Amino acid sequence: MWIILALLSALCLGCYDISKKVSLRGNNVLAVLFLNTLFCTLLMSPVIVGGVVKGDFGFGNSQAAHAMIAVKALIVLSSWMLGYFSIKHLPLTIASPIAASRPVLVLVGALLVFGERLNLWQWGGIALGFFSLFFITRIGRKEGFTLRNSRWLWMSVGAAVMGAVSALYDKYLLRSFEPLEVQAWYTLYQFLIMGSVLLLMMRSRHGDSGGKFTWRWPILLISVFLTVADIAYFYALSLPGSMIAVVSMIRRGSVIVSFFYGVVALGERDVKAKLLDLSLLLAGLAMLVIGSR
Repeated sequence: MWIILALLSALCLGCYDISKKVSLRGNNVLAVLFLNTLFCTLLMSPVIVGGVVKGDFGFGNSQAAHAMIAVKALIVLSSWMLGYFSIKHLPLTIASPIAASRPVLVLVGALLVFGERLNLWQWGGIALGFFSLFFITRIGRKEGFTLRNSRWLWMSVGAAVMGAVSALYDKYLLRSFEPLEVQAWYTLYQFLIMGSVLLLMMRSRHGDSGGKFTWRWPILLISVFLTVADIAYFYALSLPGSMIAVVSMIRRGSVIVSFFYGVVALGERDVKAKLLDLSLLLAGLAMLVIGSR
């Protein structure tokens, strides 16, 4: 069951990346990100309101627990901010595969922190995923995006690192707290933090260089797809036998959805080489699923 939930999360994440790309084109990054946190909070507000009405302010009214959730919000928001800037300026067929590097980083942390062990099928899937990431960075050089000259590429890598940290922290949190409760409260904290950041940026007149904000309906879809993806993800991790390294790798299958959008709708370059890279990633995901049955 947790494999199915991870696949559903991957599909929604692919649609989430597409919605971000469409929403951010020529648009103000911070404003779009703020609205994303607002809509996510509204979507999850019934969980918070329902508890408050009953006198439960979350996690047994534990201040220590709320502090832990606030840390989760900071980690995710930092990953989002880096990711939003990078996906705005990088081709989708480069930015999305870089995000697929997260499971490799998660694997190292899962082995060191949680003592998870993988079988040969799963190791093979991870190896192909890592090779896929290496291959896509080589393709990126041909298009003029290297770590030496592109800050957007650095932001994309930074988003992947923080995303891996978030995934490992999730596994720790879900040992003690309910998935839906974690998601509801951390979205609220994200909204409060992002609102404060945006207010400070406006006062200091150092807003996003992306320029003016223009409303587009895909901005709302960012939050819808993300909320569904996170619900499926959290419940997958909460099920007995779930493995954080495998769930994270399957979620990176979202790159398949965004890849085809980048090729078909945006007409991005080097399709044959990127399709080979995508095939390697697909093979890796298939090995992970087989090894997890």
